Amino acid sequence: MSATQLAALARTTDPRIMLRRFLTMDAVVTGVNGLAYLTAAGPLGRFLGVDSGLLRALGAFLVVYAAAVALLASRERPPTLSVRAVIDANLLWAVLSLVALAAWLTPSTAGAVWTVLQALAVAGFAAVQYIAVRATGH
Repeated sequence: MSATQLAALARTTDPRIMLRRFLTMDAVVTGVNGLAYLTAAGPLGRFLGVDSGLLRALGAFLVVYAAAVALLASRERPPTLSVRAVIDANLLWAVLSLVALAAWLTPSTAGAVWTVLQALAVAGFAAVQYIAVRATGH
């Protein structure tokens, strides 16, 4: 992704604002996903072919994680070490999602597609956050 494409996506050329916006987008998407897993675990579990208990546990984790990322995004200058931890966590989530799909999950077709799509989205967040944090000079 070029710097121009990244700036267009973030709607700014200021690297600090860009980073904070990508963190905020991550927090919002993750939080909505987590809340959906918590509040609709039964219907979503049946649709995705995933145990509703697993969805509730993932939902609780995602809501807490989203709150932490939102707090980080609210800082004028998010600490680089914390941002890199978010990037690493996002990459780990993406990889583990695909490993779980291949190794032990037996979801419906919709669940398999969802797992791959969310892994790609999370990896995408990691990528734009990495580019943005590098653009800040750290």
